[in-house]
Amino acid sequence: MNILSRIYGLISLVRMGNVLITFLSVIAAIIICSGITFINEVVLLAALSASLTAGAGNVINDIWDYETDSVNKPDRPLPSGKVSKKAALNLYFSLILISLVSAEVLGWVVLGIVILAHLLLLIYSIGLKKIPLLGNFVVSFLTGFVFIFGGLLVGNIQAALIPAVFAFLINFAREGIKTMEDIPGDKSAGIITFPQLYGMDLSRKLVSAFLLLLLLFTFVPFLKGYYGIEYFLIIMAVVDPLLVYVVKSLLENKPAINLNKLSFLLKLNMIFGLTAIYFGR
Repeated sequence: MNILSRIYGLISLVRMGNVLITFLSVIAAIIICSGITFINEVVLLAALSASLTAGAGNVINDIWDYETDSVNKPDRPLPSGKVSKKAALNLYFSLILISLVSAEVLGWVVLGIVILAHLLLLIYSIGLKKIPLLGNFVVSFLTGFVFIFGGLLVGNIQAALIPAVFAFLINFAREGIKTMEDIPGDKSAGIITFPQLYGMDLSRKLVSAFLLLLLLFTFVPFLKGYYGIEYFLIIMAVVDPLLVYVVKSLLENKPAINLNKLSFLLKLNMIFGLTAIYFGR
């Protein structure tokens, strides 16, 4: 295996798409909560620390998910043999080190938050994700907390609450879809998830309920006057129609439904939602 294949495998292990979303989310949170129009070294260090923490969480999760990924996602870097477990562990500890150094520059409070996030992601990978819904909640909480993190840095947590709730709800629904998608591998690894305990029908309804709750929530910031017409137009033109499409697809309960596609659409919709908040603030 050549060096380029190994590098590509390491990049895939980190899940650069998720890392980039975390990086941009911190920047967006700081801009939304402070009103600044420029990106300085403090903003970049905060975004770097948070995104590398997310990347480290992705790596350790893949290490612990080796058995399930061998069934669900055999083309992932570890089960496919593109990356060795030793290389993955080296990458994991490197990401932790860089994220902690970046956080320490911003102060002890930020460093403490990053350390706690690393510990929570580790505990999630080792055991929390095996507890139905709790694992989904933890991942979704951390996704929403990215915005609280940005608000904390500029002393305006209140302005971060709406994007944090939006991110939590959409990610909780997305995690639910991923759990339905991963049933075969989870069974082989002895992981009991909500869809296994209560069935696909109830799982689809639960995810749909969260998405409908999110859809209703999208109207609140505009009706309360927190965001302007730009927010409302993007929400009505893109965000809510995509939410309706995902709910409709789930409730139709078609055997050939592409859960992976729906999961991707929700990730994309999170970006659209943050765009609406950014332009409507």
